Amino acid sequence: MKAKIYITLKNGIHDPQGRAVQQSLNMLGFDAVQDVRMGKFLEVDFQDTEKESAESSIKNMCQKLLANTVIEDFRYEIVET
Repeated sequence: MKAKIYITLKNGIHDPQGRAVQQSLNMLGFDAVQDVRMGKFLEVDFQDTEKESAESSIKNMCQKLLANTVIEDFRYEIVET
């Protein structure tokens, strides 16, 4: 199975990278773009693991290493491969 993990800044946290991308898109003529928020996307493959065990591992990985839970939120989905 595979976990798809999405990590994004929490609402209210300043996102200078997203702002720079938004401004660049506007300068390229994409005037309808009002805001851009940057984040991270990770795929983690699990071997011979039950879904419940994988979910527990994913939460622990995000809380301990992958996400800074003070300023970032995370969500995930598990897909069978």
